[in-house]
Amino acid sequence: MAAGLAGALREAAAALGKLKRNRDLIQLLSSSLSFHPEEVVEVLEQFLQEGRIWALMWEMCQHQAQAALPELQEALLNRVVCLPDHVSNKLQGKNPPVFFPQNYFPLLGDAIIQVLQKISESLRDGLDCSISFVSHVLGKVCAHGRQKELLGVLVPRLVDLTRSDCIWQRMCWRLVERVPERWMEAVVLGFVQRAPGAEVLSRLLGNLVVKNKKAQFVMMQKLLLLQYGHTTAVLQNLLGYLALDSLHRPFLIKVLQELLERWGSSSAVKHSPPEQQQYISKAILICLSHLKEPEIESCRQELLTSLMEGVKCHLDSNLPQIRRLGMVVAESISSKINTDGPVLKFQYEEDDESRELKSLLVQTPLSFIVPDLPDYDRHEKADAALPVVLKSNKNLPPAAPLVPDEVSDAELDSDDDLVPYDMSEDKELKTKAPVYIRDCIEVLTGSEDMEKWEATVKALESLVRKNPAATREVSVELAKILLHLEEKTCMEGFVELRQKAQVAVLTTDPIPVAKYLTSQFYSLNYSLCQRVDILDVLVLAAQELSSPQSHRKTKHSGVQKPCVQLLPGSDSSKDWRKIVDERIKSKTRRFATGQSQVELPSDPNEFNSVAGHFFFPLIQHFDRPLTTFDLLGEDHFVLGRLVHTLAILMHLAVNTVAVAVMGRALLEFVWALRFHTDSYVRQGLLSCISSVLLSAPTERLLEDMTDELLEAQSWLGDVVEKDPDGDCRRLALQNLLLMENLKKKLRTIPS
Repeated sequence: MAAGLAGALREAAAALGKLKRNRDLIQLLSSSLSFHPEEVVEVLEQFLQEGRIWALMWEMCQHQAQAALPELQEALLNRVVCLPDHVSNKLQGKNPPVFFPQNYFPLLGDAIIQVLQKISESLRDGLDCSISFVSHVLGKVCAHGRQKELLGVLVPRLVDLTRSDCIWQRMCWRLVERVPERWMEAVVLGFVQRAPGAEVLSRLLGNLVVKNKKAQFVMMQKLLLLQYGHTTAVLQNLLGYLALDSLHRPFLIKVLQELLERWGSSSAVKHSPPEQQQYISKAILICLSHLKEPEIESCRQELLTSLMEGVKCHLDSNLPQIRRLGMVVAESISSKINTDGPVLKFQYEEDDESRELKSLLVQTPLSFIVPDLPDYDRHEKADAALPVVLKSNKNLPPAAPLVPDEVSDAELDSDDDLVPYDMSEDKELKTKAPVYIRDCIEVLTGSEDMEKWEATVKALESLVRKNPAATREVSVELAKILLHLEEKTCMEGFVELRQKAQVAVLTTDPIPVAKYLTSQFYSLNYSLCQRVDILDVLVLAAQELSSPQSHRKTKHSGVQKPCVQLLPGSDSSKDWRKIVDERIKSKTRRFATGQSQVELPSDPNEFNSVAGHFFFPLIQHFDRPLTTFDLLGEDHFVLGRLVHTLAILMHLAVNTVAVAVMGRALLEFVWALRFHTDSYVRQGLLSCISSVLLSAPTERLLEDMTDELLEAQSWLGDVVEKDPDGDCRRLALQNLLLMENLKKKLRTIPS
């Protein structure tokens, strides 16, 4: 190390006749082979602490202007950039503090600023010098992963120096332009991440996106379409840079077109992670915020086409987050292209993500997002950003009163003299709810009294549970009414109240009501929402029937919700993972000493005798397309909910008589759909296998389902290796581990 560094520094210092300290250093290092490494490093440490490294770099800038040897440049570049690594290798990690990367590279950043100041002075004096060596140092340091340490010093200084000096601006542009292509990506990313605003970034980079093809690829492709881990501030800096200059705006339009093409691709929506789709959505909205009316007019038809394609792809997704993303972006595009006409409006629950997305559509004036403007400049620009109406009305007198003083009392409204009634003790009359089940049916089907209708909906669940005998007489009729019941008023919690009433009717009279609901799932003239409602009610009722009576009474006494919920918009795959993890935990044997837990009294599982009525009708007709319903076609969202429902029903049927038959039928069902393209459906299929392995008795599994399990094992191995979805791979691996546990359990059983 010392010999190589000595050679590089010797050649550099030979041209530096006026720098005696450098010559003394070279004389010392020329015979460095006879010195101990610590002695050489001590001299290097003194060299750095005295700030001599900038003089070495400045000499190289002068030599480059005189066509210095490329070998010398390359050798010195390697030593300057990699000096901490060389010292660490020689001293086996026992570096002096000045050679720590967090100390060395900020020092190198200060040296670069000093060299640039010397270059600035030379240019003002009309002398020739080159900035290429400094560009190479900048590029190589950033490519080696030390952007934070170097640019943390360099960017703030360049921001100050380029604010009002055109020579410094041109030097900064040339500094970045002369970075070799192999290091350009790291430098561009570093500047985009650390610039305090788009205006500052434009000042630092100039027309780099126009002049350099590699920088253009990084900005327009890599940072927007191939990567998605950057912050919103990075997107605002990058797209604001493209929007600020007239030479860059064609790139902004092109970027928007490519983003919309990705947003409207059904394949991208299916196979891209939600984080990437959120990132692309943010970029689209920021682009839209920068578009001007003539630009919108020129690409209005393209925006409309992308809007229609993208909305369909996102609304077809099974993930609520993706559907909400599609709605927010579609509303934003619609508001931009239809400023005078009707715009799209969706109903969805707003969260922090959707509010952040909507805020990106409103472009913040540059004077408010650039923190480095002088105080006087900032105030002037802030005043310029105020609406014209406010500025023109600044000196207007206060508004005149609404009723002039000249108006006589006779012209005032005579009703002002009326004395109001005292209503302080009045009480609101509450409508009484019906007390009989049949009266509830009459109110829900024919009553025009909305207050009574609301009172009936609120009281129905409690009434059904208190009168099971009366409910059984009209259970199917009541289930039919509730399935078709629509909200007539703006009633809070209507969906939840209706669902609770449906669950109460189903648990009170399980067999006939389950037969009715499962038959309606595959019938004509039902909406997808109604079919999903049927699945949710079946799951919640099955969970209630399979839980102990004591727990059920406690559950209904409060406002507590069931553990397993498949309400519209929820991600049931997460619920299912929780179920599987708890089930595995219960199957795991642990040995411990100490006081044993008191066993709670067990109640009969009421789901035992009715599990088949819930399960088998749902699994029979999934492959028969109807006129308005095709599970294997475009209605794959409902198919995914059906698969997860079957998995949960199988889980709840543990220790029931029909569990083995249900397990075999479920494995055949999984085998028929194992190559489905939608990841949500595949997750449900893998959950089905987990529920079979955890719920069916081990002996029955190996006796009755040997072939099915072997086929499933082969498929699971392929999923672990090849499936693009991470959750699918995780569930498949979990199933393979469960199968291994079954094998080990068999070996421990004596024959």
